[in-house]
Amino acid sequence: MKIAILHYSVPPIVGGVESVIAHHARLMTEEGHSIHLLAARGESLSYQIPLTKIPLADSRHERVAQVKDQLDRGEVTAGFEALRDELAVQLQDAVSDMDILIAHNVCSLNKNLALTAALHKLHAAQKLPRLILWHHDLAWTTPRYLPELHNGHPWDLLRTDWGETTHVVVSELRRAELARLMDISPEAIHVIPNGVDVDRFYKLELQTQILLERTKLLDAAPILLLPVRVTPRKNIELALHMLLELQRQFPKAALVVTGPLGPHNASNHVYFDMLSNLRTQLGLQGSAHFLAELVDSFLPDAVIADFFRVADALFLPSREEGFGIPLIEAAFGHLPAFCADILPLRELGMEDAIFFSPDEKPERVAGLIANYFQLTAPARLSMRIRSTFRWEAIHRQYIVPLISSEGVSHLAGGAVKK
Repeated sequence: MKIAILHYSVPPIVGGVESVIAHHARLMTEEGHSIHLLAARGESLSYQIPLTKIPLADSRHERVAQVKDQLDRGEVTAGFEALRDELAVQLQDAVSDMDILIAHNVCSLNKNLALTAALHKLHAAQKLPRLILWHHDLAWTTPRYLPELHNGHPWDLLRTDWGETTHVVVSELRRAELARLMDISPEAIHVIPNGVDVDRFYKLELQTQILLERTKLLDAAPILLLPVRVTPRKNIELALHMLLELQRQFPKAALVVTGPLGPHNASNHVYFDMLSNLRTQLGLQGSAHFLAELVDSFLPDAVIADFFRVADALFLPSREEGFGIPLIEAAFGHLPAFCADILPLRELGMEDAIFFSPDEKPERVAGLIANYFQLTAPARLSMRIRSTFRWEAIHRQYIVPLISSEGVSHLAGGAVKK
């Protein structure tokens, strides 16, 4: 599908809306759509995401600024009408072969009302593709803009439902404001939040990004990290049985074992085969991950550190440890630690880790972990935000159905009056 995204500017111009557009464009492109940016300032995001510059779309263009000064005083001049008509011609040419046009803030702010009016003129004449109006801010509900607004055209375009459009806002507050402003049903307005790019936020290594994509680990909650070699003394079978029990209360719980097979004992291969069979018997193939199955070599420290950043807790059921470095690393990563009650780990964790016997029943250990995640607000917040506000999750949950042929056809009937 060919999709045009319109705003006053795009990256590398710095701004909240510009950043959102960059993420949307990237994710839509990865989904297989052809994305074309329309703006006055900025650059193409890549050879796959070109930019068509429309200088008069700028909120800071000299002619636009002159007209805005007149409009702010309540004057609709011939200069405004000329600007509108020029923009209409340029916009029509830019979107002539597009399937969807997404306009960000252009139809809710008075930064360039000639651009707003040009869009409306084309839309009323049915010369635009399917139109999605993405409202981040609303001039008519923001006190600082009110002195610049007046009754009548073109200011009323910012508070009138044009019909045959899809409205998107970024929060429930904006949905309530827009519904009141345009006298339309809140149910006719889509709430699609903004998000966070996890790879950039955590500065994840490329190898980490690949592993997270292959395991879909970021969709899990909670993520339990077991950063050990695969060897019998690490008691990994308890981790598998515990995970099954934990999933009774947290169905999306996952476990990731980062280490390779222990190199000094051939029986470790037998142990790994046993663990693999146990995972299958317990039905944990999609939630218990052994990175040794995905990587032939030893993972670098930087990648292991990444997993400490994305995990929700350390789980260390070892029967034997000489020291217990993972417990220290978990502390630096601000992770809660659930550890076998053996002397080296007790010496490190003291009263600040949660201990259990390495022979404890799996349901009892799962209960300790479940209790922590049920009662600890920061942990609940972290899991909820990760599952909801990652850009990939937002795209999958909200944007894919919005821009699909069926979804847009259904939505294109316009907003429903209250």
